[in-house]
Amino acid sequence: MPELLELAERIAGAARPGEQVEAYVSRERETDVRVYRGEIETLSTAESAGVGVRVVIKGRQGFAYVGDLDEARAREALEEARDNASFATPDEHVGLAVPDGHAVTTLDLWDDALSEVSTAEKVELAMALERLVREGDGRIREVVSTDYGDGQGEVAIASSAGISSTTRQTSCYLSADAVAGEGDDTQTGVGYSVGRGFSDIDLAVAAHDAIDRATRLLGAKKPNSARLNVVFDRRVTATLLSVLARTLSGEDVAKGRSLFAGRLGEEVGNTALVLVDDPTNALAYGAAAVDAEGLACRRNVLIENGRLVSYLYDTYSGRLAGTSSTASAVRGGFKSTPGVGARALSLQPGDLDQAAILEFIGEGLFVQEISGVHSGVNGVSGDFSVGAEGVMIRDGRLAEPVREITIASTIQRMLQHVLAIGNDVEWLPSAAAGLTLAIGDVAMSGE
Repeated sequence: MPELLELAERIAGAARPGEQVEAYVSRERETDVRVYRGEIETLSTAESAGVGVRVVIKGRQGFAYVGDLDEARAREALEEARDNASFATPDEHVGLAVPDGHAVTTLDLWDDALSEVSTAEKVELAMALERLVREGDGRIREVVSTDYGDGQGEVAIASSAGISSTTRQTSCYLSADAVAGEGDDTQTGVGYSVGRGFSDIDLAVAAHDAIDRATRLLGAKKPNSARLNVVFDRRVTATLLSVLARTLSGEDVAKGRSLFAGRLGEEVGNTALVLVDDPTNALAYGAAAVDAEGLACRRNVLIENGRLVSYLYDTYSGRLAGTSSTASAVRGGFKSTPGVGARALSLQPGDLDQAAILEFIGEGLFVQEISGVHSGVNGVSGDFSVGAEGVMIRDGRLAEPVREITIASTIQRMLQHVLAIGNDVEWLPSAAAGLTLAIGDVAMSGE
């Protein structure tokens, strides 16, 4: 990776007097395999590399990129970014990140062995999962798809403002989409296993997950409407935390697009709530040594004992709010400029496992899956109304499955009405960790 940083530093070093230049250089390699009924349906291996260049001149920002690592072309992108800056609207808050004194945490996010795994081994792993799911339960009628994917990503960032950083990581996943049936009733379920390298993948976990999720809802019916306590599956909790992350974006807060605007220091949730974004946790799928502007990633506490103590900022939103970056810049790659985002959001776990939480709740609804999050959750008002399916809780145990329901509340009420937080933390392929979470007084609309 030294050659990536050297290229970034040469481009950034070409800054003229009175301008700031940032070069973001990345290289990626990805493999994707899909099998169906013992045959390869799709197989692809792709490599990409490129340089994104930002130029800031007197509050005007320009950006351009090139899809390879040729230095001559990268310098052409620099000239194009300069030209684009001349047409930009001036903004006093625009500017590049500057070193802030935080030390870079040493993280082991790279598995050298991944590059030694043959394509044949990857295909066989996907086929083995398909067989396990098909043979694992007599009610499994079909495995719609079984997928294997991995990726290797390297990034170097340098700027005329003093940034010079690198980060790299590998990742793997294996998943199966199963269909279970009894009579005329069919249900689907997706199971997976994730890790940094090929050896981290657990076939048994992925197979059991797919089978359990597909068969658990067989016979599901639409229940009567009620107000009740709900217990969220770990994946559902991860989705909810990802939604919550957007409301804690410093830019959205500064522009009045968040329900948390103006509430810093206030009690916003149950005193048991501690919400943290910590990309320095190597277990997190989104872990990183530096953010998308080259600043050292750090542990940011957002909600502490129910009190809102911080928002997430990149350099621009920090300046907009009159504060500094929390090293929370993210971007989609060399083709885009940075924005604010969480990488490794998690709740501080409690003491109970899922079975103990179900027993504690006694009567209620276990929510296995939700839908319509993007249209059903309003980050400004906090209104929350999504489709759901799951299993009723009777006498502290899972009972009859239910579907075609809507659960509704507000984000504000849900945070205040947290009843229990699980100890079953699971890092998922997203910006948030999952764990079992119980919320009180939620409206369920059915019959």
